[in-house]
Amino acid sequence: MALVRKGSRRIVVDGTAYRWRLRGRPTYSQGLAWSPCTYAVEHADTPGMTLVVTTDQPHPSNWIGREVEPVLPSSVAAAVQLALHRGWTPAASGSAFHLDQSAGFTSSS
Repeated sequence: MALVRKGSRRIVVDGTAYRWRLRGRPTYSQGLAWSPCTYAVEHADTPGMTLVVTTDQPHPSNWIGREVEPVLPSSVAAAVQLALHRGWTPAASGSAFHLDQSAGFTSSS
C-alpha cells in the first residue's frame, strides 16, 4: 500500500529518495501513551515494500501530555539505513517490513 502524499516528507538517504509520514492523529493506544509512536517510509519513485518503524517514544500528539522529542529526519535516515542493512528492499513488492526500535519505551499505565 502506498503512502498518502499529503503530509509525507521527502528524505534522501545514500542518494536514494524516500517519502516518510508520521500519523497525524494518534491511535487510541498511542493517545494514552500505552504504545509507542510509529511512522512509515517508502521509496519515493517506485513504491513497493513499506517500512514501518516503531520508535521508543510516545506519539507527539498524545493526550496525556507526556513529553516527547520530535521524530527528526536524521533518525528517519538512520532507521532507513538500518532497515536496508537488515534486508528491506523498498522497490520490491510485498508486505510491510517492520523495524522495532521500541526498546526502552515505558507505557503510561
